[in-house]
Amino acid sequence: MRLLGLLAVGLLLAPPALAADSPPPKPPEALAKGESLYTANCSACHGVGARGTAKGPPFLDKVYEPNHHADITFYRAPEAGVRAHHWKFGDMPKLPGVTKDDLAQIIPYIRWLQKQAGIF
Repeated sequence: MRLLGLLAVGLLLAPPALAADSPPPKPPEALAKGESLYTANCSACHGVGARGTAKGPPFLDKVYEPNHHADITFYRAPEAGVRAHHWKFGDMPKLPGVTKDDLAQIIPYIRWLQKQAGIF
């Protein structure tokens, strides 16, 4: 019985799951530039609100949480490209127009979305 109570409390304290068809949450103002840069450079493949598309995986999957894909992997991916390894979307090409400064804005936005989705 105590275990059930703890589970119920955990569910009440967990962030709400994001419905696939609902709009992504509005980020804090400090992340607005990251959201804009993400939309311009990443969303065509990784989807609005990082939910993925037919072209690329969602970042709201546990495989992209910080203990598995540290921030440095998000810096390296646009710089060097990525061979497909977790998904069957094909390789990610290099994105030469995305700078380290852009990524310094984009990555906190992605991490915020992940927190909102309860990934970590």
